[in-house]
Amino acid sequence: MKNFLFPVVACLIINASLNAQKNKSAADSKIDYSTVNQLSFRSIGPAVTSGRVSDIAVDPLNSSTWYIAAASGGIWKTTNSGTTFSAIFDQYGSYSIGCIAIDPNNHNVIWAGTGENNNQRSVGYGDGIYRSDDGGASWKNMGLKNSEHIGQIIIDPRNSDVIFVA
Repeated sequence: MKNFLFPVVACLIINASLNAQKNKSAADSKIDYSTVNQLSFRSIGPAVTSGRVSDIAVDPLNSSTWYIAAASGGIWKTTNSGTTFSAIFDQYGSYSIGCIAIDPNNHNVIWAGTGENNNQRSVGYGDGIYRSDDGGASWKNMGLKNSEHIGQIIIDPRNSDVIFVA
């Protein structure tokens, strides 16, 4: 009998609580203007960028253009110093980006290493290293498809054909 009584009593208590909340007047739940009139609206960014920033590259010829590597959210580009961002890697092989680098000799050439290099509870695998020759408008996988995690790309400033990848 004890096992039967407990659920019945719990249901009655929950029902009484819900009815009490329904009976509150509309005036009780309104927020007075003076409570919030000192606050101002501000953008706190999109809520769906999917997590941690793993790397940032700033165009050396135009400091308003940044490339953001998201650990589990692709690559984002801004051309207005971070006021707005556009996703530029959504249709490619990996959502997890470990690093990003701009060729010091040609700011339109961008390299991205896929697979976050931060071993923790929510890390995604990558599918190699990508190169864009048009400022991130399109990308081509350049190899290392089984590397899974790329954490650093260094482009030799004397010779853009020499790329170090870790």
